[in-house]
Amino acid sequence: MTSNRERQQRAAARARLEHEMTLRAEAAQRRRRLQASIGAGAAVLVLIVGVVLIVTLTGNDKKRDNTAAPASSASATPTNCQWNPSAKTGQPANPAAKDVGTPPATGEPRTGTQTMTITTNVGVVTAQIDTAKAPCTAASFTHLAGKKFFDNTPCHRLTTQGIYVLQCGDPSGTGTGGPAYQFANENLPTDKRPAYPAGTIAMANSGPDTNGSQFFIVYKDTELQPDYTVFGKVTQGLDVVQKVAEGGVDDTNGPGDGGPKTKVTIQSLTMGAPAQS
Repeated sequence: MTSNRERQQRAAARARLEHEMTLRAEAAQRRRRLQASIGAGAAVLVLIVGVVLIVTLTGNDKKRDNTAAPASSASATPTNCQWNPSAKTGQPANPAAKDVGTPPATGEPRTGTQTMTITTNVGVVTAQIDTAKAPCTAASFTHLAGKKFFDNTPCHRLTTQGIYVLQCGDPSGTGTGGPAYQFANENLPTDKRPAYPAGTIAMANSGPDTNGSQFFIVYKDTELQPDYTVFGKVTQGLDVVQKVAEGGVDDTNGPGDGGPKTKVTIQSLTMGAPAQS
């Protein structure tokens, strides 16, 4: 027969076991909640970063431009340049496009450098264009400059938070314009940090291999995905762009993204003859 003492001991043991199991269950529940919150936080962080990047590069629904989506393409130099129609087959032409024909199909220089001179109402910016690493981009700019494509066009966009660029090259000033052709990415900075240091000149795009005429000048080190063709670097006049940035942005596309308050107009853009570096 079990004594009262033994029954009390067994009851106490069961109580301790149940208490321990309760504590373990509560601890497991806390771990699950913590893991769930961490996972959710990571997901939210990824979402926020993605949204910030997309918003920064595309603007809002009222104003989209050619930096719309990160592009990914091989950075190897193509053997020859392909000038593809900017309008897809069966679709109407972009009303903001300015058709000045296409560059020559062959014979573009593939060595050395060229000097780009951008004369604006607020100062002159000169740049060394890497014709060897970005021959198709250089050929496109040489063609467009020869057609006075960039003359009397606005720099329509400035970003001052996280991404530090002044964007130009759209004759329509809407952020949706360009020539009637597109071409592939070149010289993507996949192995560089920051990918876009101050002074870089790179192509804006709306996806892989959709380069047109819009470009951006980086006035402060900027860490972007290496999805935008780097074709040159500022050699003189970066202070002109920095002064424009100091003047502020109108936040049309959100905080730190919109038109520059200091209006910038490209009066002329010229490309010098290729020279061996």
